[in-house]
Amino acid sequence: MPENPAPSRMPAGIWALGFVSLLMDISSELIHSLLPVFLVTGLGASMLVVGLLEGAAEATALIVKVFSGALSDWWGRRKPLAVLGYSLGALTKPLFALATSVEPVVVARLLDRVGKGIRGAPRDALVADIAPPELRGAAFGLRQSLDTVGAFLGPLLAMGLMLVWANDFHAVFWVAVIPAFLCVALLVFGVQEPERPAGAARTNPIRRENLRRLSGAYWWVVGIGAIFTLARFSEAFLVLRAQQGGLPLAWVPLVLIVMNLIYALGAYPFGKLADTLDHRKLLVWGLLLLIGADVLLAWSDRGLFVWAGVVLWGLHMAMTQGLLATMVADTAPADLRGTAYGMFNLLSGLAMLVASALAGLLWDQWGAPYTFAAGALFSLAALLLLGLKRPLRPAGART
Repeated sequence: MPENPAPSRMPAGIWALGFVSLLMDISSELIHSLLPVFLVTGLGASMLVVGLLEGAAEATALIVKVFSGALSDWWGRRKPLAVLGYSLGALTKPLFALATSVEPVVVARLLDRVGKGIRGAPRDALVADIAPPELRGAAFGLRQSLDTVGAFLGPLLAMGLMLVWANDFHAVFWVAVIPAFLCVALLVFGVQEPERPAGAARTNPIRRENLRRLSGAYWWVVGIGAIFTLARFSEAFLVLRAQQGGLPLAWVPLVLIVMNLIYALGAYPFGKLADTLDHRKLLVWGLLLLIGADVLLAWSDRGLFVWAGVVLWGLHMAMTQGLLATMVADTAPADLRGTAYGMFNLLSGLAMLVASALAGLLWDQWGAPYTFAAGALFSLAALLLLGLKRPLRPAGART
């Protein structure tokens, strides 16, 4: 009898990319878990300013991914752009520590997100290039899981340092410089990019004939991703909701610690599940979790309601974010993956800008419950859209 083929092992490059994400997220979340409160209580910014800044920052990152993704397809190289993006992110970290007014924070936040935009699509395309097709969902789940470990270690470190250093925001922000530069070193020396096939021709990936190769199934994923983002505004509003309920200043990062811990624990198992289960079912469950989180956070800013909402928010992220990245890889041609991730993130970026600005405006005008109620309504709209599409199963043969 023929022997069964040995199961594929997760490539070392995927692990390295995961730890690169982990280190950068420790650095970024150490700052971002405190930034909304620093802006409002330390610098006197309004909720609308926080919403506009968060929306513009994330939108900037997602829009820049269009160009970096397309460039990586044309060039046939992903790693140099990823190194450039992570390096720019690292170089912005001292700016937060030096800021004494809103304007430097705005500049630092936007430049940091430009770096994220430069690295995002090439990195995701690099994951798809390195991972065996049968492990693609697990690979995205693993990278997302390690990324999210950093996203709760950063706030955990921030909370401890705030307690030790008596709420000294600037001193805490200086610590974020260290993991950011370690991240760049690991990417440079620890990740090897697959060789481009010999004789592969360079073509402009955003020419009309190439864009026509992006199928209807791909554009449906893009639309779903945008509506998901519209329904899920910046996590800064989770932090501010908990603080509104009386959470002491030094303990505010605990909100993101809990959310990202749940996210990290769930991302890899749900990523593996995406390799075998109908994708639409996972998306539906993810939206139901988000609706539950919004309802709880709209209902109350205290105790069990807030923390249950934060947990459901983290479960929603774990179930959907790696899944959407996998669906883009499944529905786009291999030589257009960078462009495909860029287009996906362009629409999501515009949705994030609208969602966070609207969330801040609703909060300022009518209060926090209206912000989260609006998120629930957008989630219901996404559920209706999912109901119009036939079930989605992982592609039988991936390239």
